[in-house]
Amino acid sequence: MIGQDGAMDRQQEFVLRTVEERDIRFIRLWFTDVLGVLKSVAVAPAELESAFTEGIGFDGSSIEGLARVYESDMIAKPDPTTFQILPWRGETHGTARMFCDILTPDGEPSLADTRNVLKRTLARASDMGFTFYTHPEVEFYLFESLRTDGPLQPVDQAGYFDHVARGSAHDFRRAAISMLESMGISVEFSHHEAGPGQNEIDLRYADALTTADNLMTFRTVVKEVALEQGVFASFMPKPLSDEPGSGMHSHLSLFEGDSNAFHEAGTQYELSKTARQFMAGLLHHAAEITAVTNQYVNSYKRLWGGAEAPSFVCWGHNNRSALVRVPMYKPGKDNSSRVEFRAVDSAANPYLAYAVLLAAGLSGIENDMELPDPTEDVVWDLTPSERRALGIRSLPQDLDEAITIMEQSELVAETLGEHVFDYFLKNKKREWDEYRGQVTPFELKRFLPVL
Repeated sequence: MIGQDGAMDRQQEFVLRTVEERDIRFIRLWFTDVLGVLKSVAVAPAELESAFTEGIGFDGSSIEGLARVYESDMIAKPDPTTFQILPWRGETHGTARMFCDILTPDGEPSLADTRNVLKRTLARASDMGFTFYTHPEVEFYLFESLRTDGPLQPVDQAGYFDHVARGSAHDFRRAAISMLESMGISVEFSHHEAGPGQNEIDLRYADALTTADNLMTFRTVVKEVALEQGVFASFMPKPLSDEPGSGMHSHLSLFEGDSNAFHEAGTQYELSKTARQFMAGLLHHAAEITAVTNQYVNSYKRLWGGAEAPSFVCWGHNNRSALVRVPMYKPGKDNSSRVEFRAVDSAANPYLAYAVLLAAGLSGIENDMELPDPTEDVVWDLTPSERRALGIRSLPQDLDEAITIMEQSELVAETLGEHVFDYFLKNKKREWDEYRGQVTPFELKRFLPVL
């Protein structure tokens, strides 16, 4: 049996050989700050071997939430399994990228590294015998240009599943998918979404760490293709007041080896006890994790803006008003059993979002939580008293409420770790204070003429 160190050595050798054979001149080392913003440092091929063994030192205090000033020295160590050539940088004298793990100077994993937050949570699942798989449906808007001083102009006025002959969105999706697949990122579906200029591209199922890495690459690819085509792509949760927001519905499942732990033949919706407990955990902790899955003040314009965005804590089978949905399963296909969590923003930090979703689900399994009855009604059409009678709680209505609830959550604090938890809360409180101090166009239009 080949040891992990041996496999890693061979992967490093493959990277070094590919860099030489393909005339790669720059290798970009990628990592993600606490808010989910991609960071990059480029190294020359001559430095790559030492980067694998020793890492690359940098000032962590200059990166959002990564280190305090008095502990600023950090090390970025590339993961050779994530090596890919960047297709938009040209065929000759090319550029490649690898994701990095962030370490302290003594070689320990940094507690502020969000990729490490997810790896820690995946290790906990592994100790319970599970591998966590995710499948994201990523929505975003395409605009004619970036502007903040006037109305945004979507690239088209098409709607859900519309096929626009020679439309820019159609060409855009084709170019983006070709680029993603050239980097080894498999795409399952793509289509025009409900909003004008709104698109969706769904990535194929993968383990959660691979998915999170792929999502960081996905957002970069979409932005790059948009620039090439002279348009602007945005993952902002709610860029247009009267149109649907952009979410990232995420299908989740646990496997035990090659067996889907969420599947049990002959049960309701073919869901196992493990799946039902996992869903119960998602519902129980939903409000606590919302500040992570929906981290911006704008996120709550999407959650409470209608257009099938989930606002209430409930589950159902094929009920698109529910927070947790059991998609249509395929009898006889065990691996198709899964659950869908519908609140996550396309702009979320995927490492933190999947970490808290997994932690919430595992909590349901560990504590043998009971799944409440499904909700078959369209939850938005129920009155507040009807929802109360059914025991349906609401998600936080704004970022302030979300961070207040998160601040009391032992599960989120334990999952993120003290450093990320504290920094995240401080940053979001500052964002809320800045937001609530703004005088908006709505207020000026409504009140200035009459007051």
